Amino acid sequence: MRRESREFATGSISETVWGKAQAHYGGKNTSRSFFGFGIAPSMFPETCTITRRPLTVDEVKSIVAEGVVPCLNPSHTATIAVMNTRFGIEVEIPERAPRVSLENGDRVVVMGVRGLPRLEDRHEYTDSEVEGAQFSFSIFSVE
Repeated sequence: MRRESREFATGSISETVWGKAQAHYGGKNTSRSFFGFGIAPSMFPETCTITRRPLTVDEVKSIVAEGVVPCLNPSHTATIAVMNTRFGIEVEIPERAPRVSLENGDRVVVMGVRGLPRLEDRHEYTDSEVEGAQFSFSIFSVE
């Protein structure tokens, strides 16, 4: 399958991912779903209300199946691999770390991780490190 890239607020993503997200929202660019490992104040509009709620793994899988715009840092391949193997969640990895600019109606699903060490001289986590880590999922909605 041929994949084309499209540039917009988050950087480069495949046509397949963008099309899936757009199809879910009826082709309108009024609300988008993002997926990442963290949030930053610079992602949000200057003035907005942010609602956060926890998600189950099944809820995350459902949102991902609807289509999400990935806002993962490609340098976090080890954490992405853990997400794939432990939870069966697959999100396309962008070519470069994106810059996200959320708008009213957008939402971002975040996988929070506690307890995984920084990888300094290696490229993957041990089974015991993954077993000892805590994972959580939340959705942040912008109003």
